[in-house]
Amino acid sequence: MSWSPCPDPVLGDRETVNAVETLIVPRAVDLGDMEVRRALPSTKRQMVGPFIFFDQMGPAEFLTDHGIDVRPHPHINLATLTYLFEGEILHRDSLGTEQTIRPGAVNWMKAGQGIVHSERTSEQKRKSGQRLFGLQTWMALPEAQEESAPEFLHHGSGDLPLFEAEGIKARIIAGQAFGKASALRTSSETLYGDIELQSGRRMPIDADYEERALYTISGEIEIAGDRFEPGQLLVLRPGDAITVRARSTARFMLFGGAPMGGPRYIWWNFVSSRPERIEAAKEEWARGRFDTVPGDEEDFIPLPQDRTKPRRAMGGVYYP
Repeated sequence: MSWSPCPDPVLGDRETVNAVETLIVPRAVDLGDMEVRRALPSTKRQMVGPFIFFDQMGPAEFLTDHGIDVRPHPHINLATLTYLFEGEILHRDSLGTEQTIRPGAVNWMKAGQGIVHSERTSEQKRKSGQRLFGLQTWMALPEAQEESAPEFLHHGSGDLPLFEAEGIKARIIAGQAFGKASALRTSSETLYGDIELQSGRRMPIDADYEERALYTISGEIEIAGDRFEPGQLLVLRPGDAITVRARSTARFMLFGGAPMGGPRYIWWNFVSSRPERIEAAKEEWARGRFDTVPGDEEDFIPLPQDRTKPRRAMGGVYYP
């Protein structure tokens, strides 16, 4: 469910006129052992900057002999970014990558013309059990880069710049903020930060990027007198600086960037500026023309049989 609040502006108060443009409450999908909350795409907003897909995974508690098993599946014309707060995920892909994703690290997988990957719980973590909590986002690629060669980039938590001031802690995942720049090479202008704000502290957010949003993780924040609880996506009005105040110790993601300059189509695990490219990718996956994942060749997710209706699946939905 989403809506656009429209409070009466207070004469002379800039903050009440320019603050939150759209508030989105993610829809929840129960996957059995874990709940996923999907904030993008929504009926009110398809994208924020290049971000076309925004999922919160968990928090979930996995007992011994349990974990996630997202079998090999394809992507085209997008990049995925997985970021964890708790737990681990074992990533494998058709480039031969095998990488354990841990909290605070950034894992960027550019699908380009096509890639296949799996996401599972390692045998070690299955034996011990774990809590899992994190975010998976997809970024649309600029049209000129949609059919580029696939690649995978990993930066550990120690490789990402950290800004710390009194009551503020910010990890810069992508782009530039607080005078620091991430080492991650994204395909277009992108902002992504993990912000922790102590109770009572205020933090300004400049209008350096054309499109910006906040996703609340924990605690309660206040913007221009409005309060926001965890699990909400706040699209900020473009061009205006705002101030966030923590009513309790809070954590939120700041993200956005330059708009793509055109619509994108999303169906299952495919994103493209051209619907005919998605149709071609369907046939390629159905006929086994994608590469396989070394070490995970025997299993895969079949192409969904319903090719017209929106699907409530891990990979997303189709908006014609």
